[in-house]
Amino acid sequence: MVAVINTGSSVRSIFNYNENKIEARKAELIGEGNYPAAASELHKNSRLKLLLKQLELNANVQRGSVHISLNFDSSEINLSEEKLMEIAHSYMAKIGFGSQPYLVYQHYDAGHPHIHIVSVKVKSDGKRIDMQNIGRNQSETARKEIEKAFSLVPAQDRQKEKILNIKPPQSSVIKYGTVETKKAIAAVLNAVIPNYKFTTLGELNAVLNLYNVTAVQGNKDSRMFFHKGLAYQILNDKKQPAGVPLKASSFYIKPTLKNLEIKFAANKAGRNPHLKRVKNAVDLAFLQNSIKSVSDLDRILIKDGIKTAERRNEQGILYGLTYIDHKTKCVFNGSSLGKSYSASGIEERCGLKSFSTGTAVGKILDHDELKNKQQHSSFISAAELHKIIDSVLQPEFSTDFVPSQLKRKKKRKKGKGQSDY
Repeated sequence: MVAVINTGSSVRSIFNYNENKIEARKAELIGEGNYPAAASELHKNSRLKLLLKQLELNANVQRGSVHISLNFDSSEINLSEEKLMEIAHSYMAKIGFGSQPYLVYQHYDAGHPHIHIVSVKVKSDGKRIDMQNIGRNQSETARKEIEKAFSLVPAQDRQKEKILNIKPPQSSVIKYGTVETKKAIAAVLNAVIPNYKFTTLGELNAVLNLYNVTAVQGNKDSRMFFHKGLAYQILNDKKQPAGVPLKASSFYIKPTLKNLEIKFAANKAGRNPHLKRVKNAVDLAFLQNSIKSVSDLDRILIKDGIKTAERRNEQGILYGLTYIDHKTKCVFNGSSLGKSYSASGIEERCGLKSFSTGTAVGKILDHDELKNKQQHSSFISAAELHKIIDSVLQPEFSTDFVPSQLKRKKKRKKGKGQSDY
């Protein structure tokens, strides 16, 4: 079981999101907690009104809505409504929400069983529930206990399986024209944006492109770019945008450029402890293997959970390289790791470019060029000549000038038996 907790400023929008799923026949209200009557017997407005009334008890709480999803393994398709409600009640009690009013919805719009829980963080006495680190502490403890109590597939086992199988299964890669566009893009965004640490839109796209999704800003002279807008679009088999772009603000998690820029800053510090792991993996790959291309490096790194994403121009020339670490969920542009890990640096290490000029090693020289190189092969390079001249012209002894005012005055040693008096 995997639990995802989100908070927001509007419980009405979260409530409507789930109720709209019911109207679209993609969800069902299966139960409630701490309501005066069965939620199914109450009018839609009455269900919402109870949550709003409790929020009004503390006007200082700005992000008072709580939206939780409990996700189960795709093999657990036989979970009954009664068992799902037992799990929901147990989970809410273990994370400190046992006395809160909440509604439980079962959704049918994904490839795995899952339920959504809508609640508020204001108690009946007006006090606020502290949710600091609730996902890492209370929720994680509750998850493990519930998995044992209800014999559920442990989330840790599923995570290990995902790490070992880095390439996403065919069903999770979006193919244009075969799935409902918005739902498919939303599934990818929900899996990538909250979990991966990226610091630029390019790094985010490196991950999204693996699942045939891309974030687009529009042309630099477009209105969308001027107003810092962002949209998401499906990629076809040739990794080219296909279909109609969908505005970022239309998705539930609101992956707008403004919100992403806040995440960029937080991710920059969060990924630093994992930077050396990627660098060490690249260095070790070159040390232990004969690597002749970026593809060779990719095949070796992926065994350790690191995927490389190449950026090439229309002529097929490599101009950018990004490392996606699926184990630590960190994304690094090659140049941010250092010159030797950038696109040009890796090609030099592969022997595809010369270190001094950056020209391709495979360039064919004509007879005159080859003869000229052979004639000058024994000559000293200009850089080496400058070093020799500098060493010759250096004085044998060199002292830096220090003004007398800044020199420490030496204390005169007293003679034996002398006194200050």
